[in-house]
Amino acid sequence: MKTGPGFFIALRYLLGRAREGGRYLRGAAAGIALSLVPIMVTLIVSDGMIRGITDRYLELGTGHLQIYNRKNPADIEDLAAALNTADLREQVPGLRGLWPERQGLGILVGKKGKTGTTIRAVEPSFWEDGGSARYLVIREGSALFETDQAVLLGEDLARNIGAAVGDTIRIMTIRISPEGRNIPRISPFKVQGIVSSGYRELDSLWCIMTYEAGKRILAPELSYSHLVMKLEDPYGRAAGRAADNAAASLAFALGPEYLVFTWKELLRSQYRSYESTRQLLLFIMALIVLVAAVNVSSATSMLAIERQRDIAVLKAFGASPADTSRVFLWGSLLTGAVGAAAGIALGLLIGCNINGLIRGLERSLGFFSRLFHGGEVRILDPGFYLETIPIIVDWTTVLFIALFTIGSSVLASWIPARRAGKTIPVELLRKF
Repeated sequence: MKTGPGFFIALRYLLGRAREGGRYLRGAAAGIALSLVPIMVTLIVSDGMIRGITDRYLELGTGHLQIYNRKNPADIEDLAAALNTADLREQVPGLRGLWPERQGLGILVGKKGKTGTTIRAVEPSFWEDGGSARYLVIREGSALFETDQAVLLGEDLARNIGAAVGDTIRIMTIRISPEGRNIPRISPFKVQGIVSSGYRELDSLWCIMTYEAGKRILAPELSYSHLVMKLEDPYGRAAGRAADNAAASLAFALGPEYLVFTWKELLRSQYRSYESTRQLLLFIMALIVLVAAVNVSSATSMLAIERQRDIAVLKAFGASPADTSRVFLWGSLLTGAVGAAAGIALGLLIGCNINGLIRGLERSLGFFSRLFHGGEVRILDPGFYLETIPIIVDWTTVLFIALFTIGSSVLASWIPARRAGKTIPVELLRKF
């Protein structure tokens, strides 16, 4: 028997009347579809979270490349001037810009108390870059530095010390005396603006000032300086190779005195942690798909039992055992394909609208919570998650999930399909 008739017989079983066995295959397809919805939502949410958090770290924090002076960590300005005057575009394709930065620790003192902070001293043009401007939200005031005595505070940091735009705060840092003693230094600054990155872990740490102000209050021995560089597309394949190639070229040109790192190296442990969590979640969800695939095996067995008359007729007309088995394998393949298509489509629909669904669910739960004198309900704690999840669809992974689901359905039904093919026609015809 040719492939065509077997395919259409299987399609008739799937789409036919319930009493002809179609209810088994359609039930199995529904089970597969339901199992794929959570895996698709998990894929979109996890990829969106990873990309959203990584984007904020790259564009607002580490940049895409960083250069350190091994011998004299505080001496980075001369290198920045030299690289700006050289023909750097040939060595770093897609370069957006470079900025010297100094970071250190300090204590902020405001009206409501004090707290530790990471002081970031970088040229103001860094925050005017397109990537920085995309993720840095101005809650109050302005991000344009009027003087070197102005600072920007993260939203949570400002809330913790009770600071508002226009307030004067004090920043305590440590300087080293000629005798080698640690001496506190108190410096007043005016709050120029309250900013947010959309990720509380960053908003609760950063106190941002100009590079000149940072050089004045941060002791070279107790802080570190580096050169931040940004590329046009740090995620694209070409840009990824460009980042590695640029790092190698710069390291060779600058010599052993300088260290050059890509964003992959700077965020290696964090990025691996995110990826491990994502893979573990997808593995758990894949187990659900395998359980649904086993259901296809049960559906194929029940279909073979109910359609014994069809098997007898096929064998009486000369169908071989392989031809008969192929009918039921086609049925399992169509079942897996229909279930995969429906489940992936529904999962993509929910995943692409996850932010609106979460907001609506929070409002509904908040309404009932207020009835019982409860507080505001937050499904995703902004202390650990993004305020808004970026929608990222990895179509390669989606295709792999679809093929895995269909393949699992076919493999799971292999044994009952072979058993149906080996059935002796004389015994079946004797029954009917």
